[in-house]
Amino acid sequence: MSLWHGAKARRAAGAALAVAALTVSLTACGGDDGGSKEKGADSSSSAPADEKPKEEGDEGTTVPDTSKTLATINGSSGFQFVIHTATRDEGGFLTVTGTVKNTGNSGQSVPIQWNGSETQVRRTGRSLAGMTLVDKADKKRYYVLRDTEGYPLTTTGISRIDAGASETFFAQFPAPPESTAQVDLQLPMMPTATIEIS
Repeated sequence: MSLWHGAKARRAAGAALAVAALTVSLTACGGDDGGSKEKGADSSSSAPADEKPKEEGDEGTTVPDTSKTLATINGSSGFQFVIHTATRDEGGFLTVTGTVKNTGNSGQSVPIQWNGSETQVRRTGRSLAGMTLVDKADKKRYYVLRDTEGYPLTTTGISRIDAGASETFFAQFPAPPESTAQVDLQLPMMPTATIEIS
């Protein structure tokens, strides 16, 4: 029981850190980008008309600002990722938020490859730690950050999504240099998408 509660506490601490980082990012960046951040490499969908502020859900998870869509990534298995924000904060981090949806006609388990292939990360359970960012200009790849115990700073616990259902997510990375305005987001078994950094 103590291991389970410890894991839950670490996940809650990671989620709280992401909420704090997103709050600082929103305060620092303001809200008026002139709509210049709505470009994606893969298919893009139009943003909803009414804006929804970030808020904390019942389980301490982050609700993304769905008023923006940086990219929509459609996988062959029926999973769809909508990337809403990629925001720098003053601590040198880059936080990506979005929604993953099962567009298929039946519920399905998410690919275990999304966890990442590192032994230390795989032992922490289901997550999106396999997500990476690639800065093509500087020829660098950025991995999801880990805490001191090896737990990834990303949404955890998504193992299955029902047909038509969706889950919000976040993933926190080291921030690329200020000169980098775009990065490629890569997730195992999904197409690559280019997203703008705000």
